[in-house]
Amino acid sequence: MTQHTSDGIRLNKFISDAGICSRREADKLIEQGRVLVNGKLPDVGTRIKGKDKIQVDGKTLQWNQVEPVYLALNKPPGIETTTDLSQRDNIIRFVNYPERIFPIGRLDKDSEGLIFLTNDGDIVNKILRAGNKHEKEYIVTVDRPITPDFVEKMSSGVSILGVNTKKCFVVQEGPAKFRIILTQGLNRQIRRMCEALGYEVQTLQRIRIMNITLTKLPLGQWRALTESEVEMLQSMVAESSKTEEGSVSKKKATVSQTPAAQPARKKSTTGNRPPRKEGGAGRKSGFGATATKGAGGQRSASKSAGTKKTGSKSNAGSRGANRNAPAAKGGGRKRR
Repeated sequence: MTQHTSDGIRLNKFISDAGICSRREADKLIEQGRVLVNGKLPDVGTRIKGKDKIQVDGKTLQWNQVEPVYLALNKPPGIETTTDLSQRDNIIRFVNYPERIFPIGRLDKDSEGLIFLTNDGDIVNKILRAGNKHEKEYIVTVDRPITPDFVEKMSSGVSILGVNTKKCFVVQEGPAKFRIILTQGLNRQIRRMCEALGYEVQTLQRIRIMNITLTKLPLGQWRALTESEVEMLQSMVAESSKTEEGSVSKKKATVSQTPAAQPARKKSTTGNRPPRKEGGAGRKSGFGATATKGAGGQRSASKSAGTKKTGSKSNAGSRGANRNAPAAKGGGRKRR
């Protein structure tokens, strides 16, 4: 539930907690006179209490809303990034937070490092969509010395899962260690990229998601994001799409509306003409990998036991009409 101290909470924080917008945008709403507190125009920075009536664009906001929670966990190897409680070493049981939360994206069972957990569904979608181009940074070690050719190919794009990965930043950190920054989140992407080039990942650690890093967060422990971190995070996703269509289909929609697009041909009524060749490669789906603090605190790492890992799969689009369909018999017009 929404919590507040004896001196109340800031109005922009309350509006943000209600899921209306970020705190920065809430300040703009207040400046524009679109917010009322007990029927009066408030100032930016106003603090409110439970007895106050807050309205945004005429809509009254309720105090009995669920408080958004944002946690950062330094996940140890062996923990499954799943909400399935039947999995012995699932991330929800490991964190053991008193309220319902879920992870943002995945981190392989064998991998370690930063992962977010929250109860804010909107921010989950905005962060995960590949089209929103939010960065995730990793430190990776492989089974043998890497070469300049390996670095070049990793950064230029590698063919995995039927697609070429997007260009990304890759720099060598040691004989068999490199740093990579991705904006994609294909299933086991880094491991598959390395395998495609003849390497096997030995260790993989995610050290950053957008503006949040692992600094001073020990392995196996979690913490609530600070107000400033949440505010920055909200700002960074403010213009992001919350749906896959918004992140991967805008360009396709624009192309389909250009003058060069051909109108659909009317179906033949004679029944003797073979179907026109149409279709082609299907669409590929996009992948990636709310605001008061959750309860603070840290949790020591528990035992890690391996369980079978599941992962998401890339979806391929459907093909067009059958190109080799035979022509229908009979019914044709005779030449005169």
